[in-house]
Amino acid sequence: MATSFGALCTDFYVNCQLGVKLDLPDSRETLLDLFTRLGRDEPSMKRLKRYPDELAIESPERGRRRLWMGVQQRLIRSGVVNPESAEDSLTLHRLVLRTAPFYLGIMPIDIDHLELTYGFDLAARANHNAVVCEALLGGSPLARLIDHKRMKPIEFQPMLGVSLSDKGDIQAYVEVKTRTTIRQARSGNHPEEPISVFVTVRQGGDFDDVESLGSKLEELASYADELTQGRVAANVLTPLRESIASHQF
Repeated sequence: MATSFGALCTDFYVNCQLGVKLDLPDSRETLLDLFTRLGRDEPSMKRLKRYPDELAIESPERGRRRLWMGVQQRLIRSGVVNPESAEDSLTLHRLVLRTAPFYLGIMPIDIDHLELTYGFDLAARANHNAVVCEALLGGSPLARLIDHKRMKPIEFQPMLGVSLSDKGDIQAYVEVKTRTTIRQARSGNHPEEPISVFVTVRQGGDFDDVESLGSKLEELASYADELTQGRVAANVLTPLRESIASHQF
């Protein structure tokens, strides 16, 4: 269950993204009506913020749990940071997928994809690229390319994508993102920043109706749970935690 994943990292979050093919409405009245509707079910979401390419409504940055939802030109995004339970991790996304198509005039023919991401931040005061290289390559043939005392990893952000369906319309991606700069790697001065692991499951292809988005979300969550519990926790997150611990002492 998604609620147990928070024990594996510093911060855990669940993000949802609905992509469309045509530009979404950007009128003041339409977006304010949508955000007001979301606020009825999630009263903490009352902070309106404008970013360069997105208008968003968010909960205050108090405590560990936070909610947000944003509208871009062709994307509707939502996120739950440090959800309190497995149910809590999907409640906002269900609400967004149920209400946004009505307010923004989204039709099945317009839907490009639905995407669910489990994000894991692991705080590390170390060279992130060296940590990831040690944790995920170990003594592999690829690791021997940098098996020299003068060599320091300065860029190592692996990503793997696989198909989960015979038609290829459901895909899963596992990505590791590091934040150590070349200057930090050279100087050895490493501020505490997170190494992020993203487990993303994506449904593309044709969508029969907008009412099916909720059931599609549940299906993607099932895939993400299975992938994280069965493979990512043991083969990515745990080795990263162990490597972080060894590099910080």
